[in-house]
Amino acid sequence: MTTDFTAVTDEAIQIRHYLHQHPEVSDQEVATSAYLRDRLRTLGYRIITPAKLKTGVVAELGHGHPVVALRSDIDALPIHEATGLAYALVNPGVMHACGHDFHMASLLGAAQALKDADFAGTIRLIFQPAEETHVGAQEVMESGGAEGIDAIIGFHNKPDLAAGEVGILEGGLMAAVDQFKVILHGKGTHAAKPELGRDPIVALTSLVNSLQTIVSRNVDPQAVVVLSVTHISGGNTWNVIPETASFEGTVRSFSTAGRKLAKQRFMEVVKAGAATFDVTPEIEWIKGPDVVNNDDQLTPLVAETTAKFARVVRPVPSTTGEDFAYFSQRIPSVFAFVGSHGTSDWHHPDLKLDDQALTTGIKFFYYNALNLLAKLR
Repeated sequence: MTTDFTAVTDEAIQIRHYLHQHPEVSDQEVATSAYLRDRLRTLGYRIITPAKLKTGVVAELGHGHPVVALRSDIDALPIHEATGLAYALVNPGVMHACGHDFHMASLLGAAQALKDADFAGTIRLIFQPAEETHVGAQEVMESGGAEGIDAIIGFHNKPDLAAGEVGILEGGLMAAVDQFKVILHGKGTHAAKPELGRDPIVALTSLVNSLQTIVSRNVDPQAVVVLSVTHISGGNTWNVIPETASFEGTVRSFSTAGRKLAKQRFMEVVKAGAATFDVTPEIEWIKGPDVVNNDDQLTPLVAETTAKFARVVRPVPSTTGEDFAYFSQRIPSVFAFVGSHGTSDWHHPDLKLDDQALTTGIKFFYYNALNLLAKLR
């Protein structure tokens, strides 16, 4: 039976527009999950979402091994949309500014096409919550939603790739993610009497500058490590030196050695700098996902299959992170970049994606699922 991908894409576009209008933030995707369940039941899929998984949906089609999983994330971001689209969000202050609506629509489109396909084995769909907070993949795994999987594939839309292009790369595709939060405890005083206090603001500004030397002076220039301070806070008014000041940010890396070095030097720089200004640092280091590593054996198979319906390109590894890494640590996997021909980059309030690029996303899931089921038998 020949699949009419034009008709499937047309329906996927309508699905995407609906999902775009009804975004929900991480671990609060209740209505989104209900919508996904209803559509999958209508298509004849078995809903097997573990009871421990509060949001998200896991569904299956077929029986027995091999089991090939297809994954889409489902959460949105706390961003005010500025696209001006006719299908702009209904909930103000929340937006699918990373294109997870594109991912869901692609996987639902593939689900529609796969229900009539002839295959042996099981296709498992994982609509995963809370990717943006880097806990959703762990939630799925801890709930048992990823048990018994022989291979898993997924993708992220890539606004700077054209519709019809797919970026596939063996090994590390997206960076490991770490988060840091630092509170500097000093002694408040009148702004006119700084000698009576211990100023956390001066310490903070000095530390933010000093931390930039970790990458520029400690990391091999050929290695990839990024350190960004993204939020600073301190004080409440113009004439008071506050008791505390704080900053937070992230480190991205592609190697175990680079990740370890960045954390070590971070701790040393913060503690030494705080001592210089006689303030006490309170440091929180939050380990996020590891590198998204594509399987050496599966990746060529996915690239070969994808080249039959799309232009396969070799992407530059991205210093952004993805909690798909938790799957790739334990399950043979391939994660790709599907071109979405966007107007802006991820997490921008003006991000608009090309609906026609959904065809490639749908085919990526459809053809690779069937090919992997055949190859893994």
